[in-house]
Amino acid sequence: MTAPAAKPTACLALADGTIFTGQGFGATGDVVAELVFNTAMTGYQEIMTDPSYASQIVTFTFPHIGNTGVTEQDDESNDPVASGIVVKWDPTEPSNWRATSDLQDWMRRRGRIGIGGVDTRRLTRAIRQQGSPHVVLSHDPDGNFDIEAMIAKARNWTGLVGLDLAKEVTTRQSYHWEGGLWEWPGEFAPVSETKPFKVVAIDYGAKRNILRSLVSVGADVTVLPATATAEEVMAHEPEGVFLSNGPGDPAATGEYAVPMIKSLLEQKLPIFGICLGHQMLALALGAKTVKMGHGHHGANHPVRDIDSGKVEITSMNHGFAVDAQSLPEGVRETHISLFDGSNCGIEITGQPVFSVQYHPEAAPGPQDSAYLFSRFADSMRARRTSGAA
Repeated sequence: MTAPAAKPTACLALADGTIFTGQGFGATGDVVAELVFNTAMTGYQEIMTDPSYASQIVTFTFPHIGNTGVTEQDDESNDPVASGIVVKWDPTEPSNWRATSDLQDWMRRRGRIGIGGVDTRRLTRAIRQQGSPHVVLSHDPDGNFDIEAMIAKARNWTGLVGLDLAKEVTTRQSYHWEGGLWEWPGEFAPVSETKPFKVVAIDYGAKRNILRSLVSVGADVTVLPATATAEEVMAHEPEGVFLSNGPGDPAATGEYAVPMIKSLLEQKLPIFGICLGHQMLALALGAKTVKMGHGHHGANHPVRDIDSGKVEITSMNHGFAVDAQSLPEGVRETHISLFDGSNCGIEITGQPVFSVQYHPEAAPGPQDSAYLFSRFADSMRARRTSGAA
């Protein structure tokens, strides 16, 4: 005799009325957000703590989520920023020597909702065909759900277009970052003893491993809030400026970020941007951004370097993209996605100013693009050698 199925304790309601039920874990309650899917096979903790996922719920296409547990060393920010997660199989007990806790308890303590037992293939197919939907995710141990109210809440949510989320996830005050990349047997590398390059990093939602990557190529990193002015940046006498990743609609964040970046461009400083920082730079140069159907989220996205023809496998997390057709004269496209041909990189001709749409620090993901941090350091080194600094 087959045992009766467990009563659902979690429910995912899409704005079109589609309902998915499963077993809840983590925190209880409900949350409204945009639903995306991520194709990475590792790094769920880094994904959950990536500030670029603000106001988004992540569907993992890989079924084994939670099997390596969690450790504070893998946090990309102080707390999870993604609103919740959807997984195929309920997280199991972790089996990893670095684990200090399990995923379910970590999410409960950090106030994030999860749902397991969902047909993630069907859900991912729906997202690919219809675009990232607005959804409500609810976890109630008693299994009591007001389905109609959940659907109505999802339909009434305004979504990410026009929403400036960088202000919500950015640091509230400036700080100095120390520490390089993780090294065996489990420590973060110290700051280089050689004279470092003074770099100001604008925090639109910066991941810690991005800052560590800057340190690893010889940067002395000062992090400033997303709303920092050009005068505040230049007060630190930087040799280069880094524009970080982050969430939300770039056009909304650009209301205050674009004027600042335009002023910095007049200083002829080396500038390096990624993800939202890439989009901010493009907007400052006169280009436009557009909302994508379901965006790019994963650690296996192929990108082609237009000049060399080299293909990099990259880590991506973005729902907006730079419209390559809107790039002005003097700004050239350097990288394109081999999935859909969307823009993945730009540079100013003849200037040490460039940016990419993906996350070259590889947390999580492959390390094909780590050379970009060295390129940034080389541009600062060249400026220092020329006496322009």
